[in-house]
Amino acid sequence: MVLKSAIAEEIITNNLKQFLLVLSVSLSVATLPQIFSWFRHIPYTLLLVIVGLGLAFADVRLVTLSPELILFIFLPPLLFEAAWNLKWSELKRDLVPICLYAVFGVVIAIAGVAIVLNQLAGISLTTALLIAASLAATDPVSVTALFRELGVDSRLVTLMEGESLFNDGMAVVAFGFLVALSLGTVELEFQPILVKLFSVVGIGVGVGGFIGFSISYFTQRFDLPLVEQSLTLVSAYSTYLITEDLGGSGVIGVVTTGLILGNFGSRIGMSPRTRIIISEFWEFLAFFVNSIVFLLIGDQISFASLGENLQIIMVTVAAMIVIRAIAIYILTKLSVSITKSEISLPEQTILWWGGLRGSVSIALALSVPTTMPEREKIIATVFGVVLFTLLVQGLTIKPLLEKLNLLGDAPLREQYLELVARHVALERVLQHLQADQRPGIDPDRRYQETLIKGELADLRTKIDKLQDEYPNLQIFITEQLRGELLAIEADTYAEFVKSGRLNKELASMLEDVLPNHQKEA
Repeated sequence: MVLKSAIAEEIITNNLKQFLLVLSVSLSVATLPQIFSWFRHIPYTLLLVIVGLGLAFADVRLVTLSPELILFIFLPPLLFEAAWNLKWSELKRDLVPICLYAVFGVVIAIAGVAIVLNQLAGISLTTALLIAASLAATDPVSVTALFRELGVDSRLVTLMEGESLFNDGMAVVAFGFLVALSLGTVELEFQPILVKLFSVVGIGVGVGGFIGFSISYFTQRFDLPLVEQSLTLVSAYSTYLITEDLGGSGVIGVVTTGLILGNFGSRIGMSPRTRIIISEFWEFLAFFVNSIVFLLIGDQISFASLGENLQIIMVTVAAMIVIRAIAIYILTKLSVSITKSEISLPEQTILWWGGLRGSVSIALALSVPTTMPEREKIIATVFGVVLFTLLVQGLTIKPLLEKLNLLGDAPLREQYLELVARHVALERVLQHLQADQRPGIDPDRRYQETLIKGELADLRTKIDKLQDEYPNLQIFITEQLRGELLAIEADTYAEFVKSGRLNKELASMLEDVLPNHQKEA
């Protein structure tokens, strides 16, 4: 008994040391862009992959990357954070193209890549299907982070994030079915496949919806930021585990919970202060998890294995890029014919080239049963393709945005917000100075007032000049004002409901408020 206890303690100590080592390396990489300006041109997650590759080349292995580590520990917080920050109004606007990309895009990707690998690379159909299914899930974390930094149109961000959130679930479901098919535990018949798909998706949406709405109404009864923050964390993991245990898609369950809590629960059950605390917590957690995942992806690369399967990797990369282009352009055309909402050709091109693969693909490849005859080939191919998408596509997305004139006006907005913040701060200083009636400070007060008023006039001139030179800035200002007014209105209703002064359900009131503001926009 004593021996078992000593062994367990040793294992825990070693795991803690490995975790601290990974964390130390990740945080060291995070500081590089602040020390060396050249590194600022590389998205942070890609920089982690490059450092991980350097460690792999030196044969320094930080930790073994298992599918359980990614799927059960890393994936739920990443999915929840993305869903929490995804605005339902924007998602609803582009729900048709997102669903087309996530459902039919996955089917086209699996079928197309598998056929090419089977016919051109001479790989067995079973192996080809598992490689294709592993690579069907997109993971544009580094791309969307770059989009926000550069101020790319929010619609493009929503399309990419929405597709990624939903096609993760579809890819995991498809992969699970193909593994079961190869092991002979299911039959390839249309009706069972359809029933299985609807049950897996239905259970995910059902469990996610139940947990999301339950927590939303529960948090109406109190305002305890740390408790509500903890509830969101528990909901992410519990939704995933419960849904998986019930035979549903944990990915779809977590996405559903995140969407409900981010768009509904945070409005009816959380104060503005609590929402800020929780949003900042999830921003930190996403940064923390991404730091570890992308570093370990690079660190797990086996250069010898990549060399042995280089031909298959090249064929897979070519097939994947061509098939995704076909899927994006065809499905976009279908979406436009249904919704009459245009998606420009440059935007379609970014959606095509920005379809990076990442942690989900790695986890699926690693979860292939050890009894499969070509398991190592599947893992090596998927790792090689993921590496290509992260380094080649990930590093060329910014030049492509510049070429297609899709770069936003983030620096301009940042400059405007800094001027406004300075103006508001000085106005408050002036109000405080004028309200200060202490005897003996009149001469200094008048001097300070003159200085502050002069600075305020200078700031107003700069703000007016910025608005005159960039008329599009007015759209941003208007959107910001509408958002602030809507938030104040929603928070006021929540305050009345919580205090018992209003018996009407807050959800129905917000449903009346939101459409009115959207019509005005």
